[in-house]
Amino acid sequence: MSAITFKTIGIGVTFSPNLEANINEAARLALCFGSKLVLIHVGESSEKKSNTFRTFLSPFENQGLEYELFYKSGDPVDVILTSTKEKKVDLLIIGALKKENFLKYYLGSIARKITRKANCSVLLLINPSINRVPCKHIVVNGLKDPKTKETVNAAFLVGHKLGVGKITVVEEIDQEEVSVKVDDDKTLRKSTIIKERLRLREEARVKKVLDSIPADYTKDITIKSQLIFGKRGYSIGHYAQVARADLLVMNAPSKMTFWDRLFPHDIEHILTELPTDVLIVQ
Repeated sequence: MSAITFKTIGIGVTFSPNLEANINEAARLALCFGSKLVLIHVGESSEKKSNTFRTFLSPFENQGLEYELFYKSGDPVDVILTSTKEKKVDLLIIGALKKENFLKYYLGSIARKITRKANCSVLLLINPSINRVPCKHIVVNGLKDPKTKETVNAAFLVGHKLGVGKITVVEEIDQEEVSVKVDDDKTLRKSTIIKERLRLREEARVKKVLDSIPADYTKDITIKSQLIFGKRGYSIGHYAQVARADLLVMNAPSKMTFWDRLFPHDIEHILTELPTDVLIVQ
């Protein structure tokens, strides 16, 4: 399994109320991972804009941050997608507005399109902070998928770098897999047996994934495995919210011919109602 690396981190920057907080979050992550930071601004360059960006970045530059300001005019989605390719960005950060009335519009028009088409991992920030807020709990999907090993590996890498104390691997089981109509003791026992078999199967599968994680990444982290029966995507998002996770880590949607059919059942639920900051691993 190839190790996830974030050599270059990009962030789309606009002059919103969260500009300083978004830049600070991105700069801290870049320093944490030893990455170069690229600020991508959709629009013409100007000395005034550059001075504003440099002012926010100055404290981090003093800590050794390497960064680049990149300006390009055009459609926001196209500009950000082409810029990430041009600058070989491994992780793209997008600041999402938290207010409900803006959130749906913003995600529908910008972040959702970028998330679907990006060739790199995407971090959606809804809780940016000017001053660092410790990340204490990460929830990561453990569903049966070829991408899951790498996604879980990425979650532990991030957890290791950020000093996270707890990571929960959530396996979502579609309710249809245990769709037994319970109307007497016999059917109740049948339903219980099916659920127990699924639980044992999933625990064994997730254990194999966890065994492949480098020991350095798991050191000092409490690891929990959680089985959930429900609608894929919605269930894990709800769990992350209830568990007060600081970060939810998910597989990127498949880009094969059938992804249009799968996407609404997985990431779409997360994007519609972001439970917390979300990292989508490509």
